[in-house]
Amino acid sequence: MSTSSLTSTFVLILLLTGCASLDKTTSRPEIPEQPAASTLEDQSPEQAPSDGPDDTPRVEAARQPVQAASIDIWDQIRSGFRLPDKHKASVKRHIRNYRLNTRSIERSFERGEPYLAYIYYEVDKLGFPTEIALLPFIESSFNPHARSPERAAGLWQFIPRTARHYGLKQDWWYDGRRDVVASTRAALEHLDKLHREFSGDWLLALAAYNAGGATVRRAIRKNRRAGKPVDFWHLELPRETVGYVPRLLAISAIVAAAEDYGVDLTPLDEEPRFTVIDIPGQLNLEIAAELAGMEVKELQQLNPGYHRWATHPEGPHQLAIPQEKSATFQQNLASLPASERMKWVRHKIRSGETLSHIARRYDTTVPVLRASNRLRSNTIRAGRHLLVPVASRTPVRHAGLDADPDSDTAGNEMRYRVDAGDNLWTIARRSGVSIRELALWNDLDPGAYLRPGQVLVTRQDDAAHHPFSYTVRKGDSLFLISRKFKVSIADLRAWNTLPKGKYLQPGQRLRLFINSPQGT
Repeated sequence: MSTSSLTSTFVLILLLTGCASLDKTTSRPEIPEQPAASTLEDQSPEQAPSDGPDDTPRVEAARQPVQAASIDIWDQIRSGFRLPDKHKASVKRHIRNYRLNTRSIERSFERGEPYLAYIYYEVDKLGFPTEIALLPFIESSFNPHARSPERAAGLWQFIPRTARHYGLKQDWWYDGRRDVVASTRAALEHLDKLHREFSGDWLLALAAYNAGGATVRRAIRKNRRAGKPVDFWHLELPRETVGYVPRLLAISAIVAAAEDYGVDLTPLDEEPRFTVIDIPGQLNLEIAAELAGMEVKELQQLNPGYHRWATHPEGPHQLAIPQEKSATFQQNLASLPASERMKWVRHKIRSGETLSHIARRYDTTVPVLRASNRLRSNTIRAGRHLLVPVASRTPVRHAGLDADPDSDTAGNEMRYRVDAGDNLWTIARRSGVSIRELALWNDLDPGAYLRPGQVLVTRQDDAAHHPFSYTVRKGDSLFLISRKFKVSIADLRAWNTLPKGKYLQPGQRLRLFINSPQGT
């Protein structure tokens, strides 16, 4: 072969080699097909995810929000799930219970739509497992007006004493337990404290959130003395707490694979629905809605902490306003004279009237009247005038927001956790409502089967009975207790699912519903 032929052949080989190399580097590697994900109920304990106990005392950096073009808040919440032990038998049992009423799950999250994105970002900023953002589902079904017989209230179900400890004001004007922003801050602060107290174990922290830290500490000490494990699953805790943690794990498992469980979660925006705006002082809510160009009802939905027709005269001086309306609200508020932030009625004092009479007429309080009119005492004179702040020219009450925060029937709505043996008839009877009403409020068939632990919404009118707890004393009987509180023995049995022939034990706690709580 000639020299020129060898050269041509060599060049041809180089060109072919280069093309092959170029083809190899520019082609996309094959992506193996992912196996279909199985549901948690189909996994054995060995197959199921188990992160083990989280023993890091929260020095974690907050996760960065997931960035994607078409992602919604559910994807971001799922991406931060990391609580362990979702394969436990009790968790699977609660998953099966939830699957019996998927519509109830959907309704709860629909109710939480205005708040969920905000709660998620607050949870995420602290580096908490994002299952914590679902805790209001367990506590209140995302109803900020929910109230328990134990007087816990709000999305996070704070009892009055704990709420005050975390700076949540509760008075005639305002209840911080129902304020989404304030109560979320307090709940996460409380959970952070418990998480550190229990050495980074989130399940113990959650149990303590439900039962109290002292209860969990006692259970741990008891197990240590007996040489038993001290994790959540081995502790002797109150019955409600034993189910509380598995319920959170169960609902997070369902959210993680909602389609597999037949749950339709409405896509939610990534951004919180509202922004919190500082205001210069007390502001009538109707005027605030006008400034923002929105309905009063929508403003109240975002600001459920305010009981009355205006923000608190002494603060907090802030409102949650929809993101898209915040600029309009701020601009209009800045141009509104201070004298026009409230609506007033000029009331002429009649002979025989007192400040109490006038306060009741206009749904306000004596201190408000005194402060508004710079009165040094309660003495007033007929013929003179008082300026009375009101909701409108015709004083009205805002339904659901005007209940006394210390009343056991605030908002005329209560949450009831179903016990073994309960049915719609017994619950309706003790609440003073009809089965049809109870079924309607909870979107249930009147013959529906109730599961222990299920939460129902019930209501009571002004004549309804108040829930009351009574501790059985030595010598007590159903007959004596029924006479003492003027209730029937049949009601006592129904309220407490007491079988006939069973004796009461000293120290046993009974649940009663009476017209007015009596001392024990």
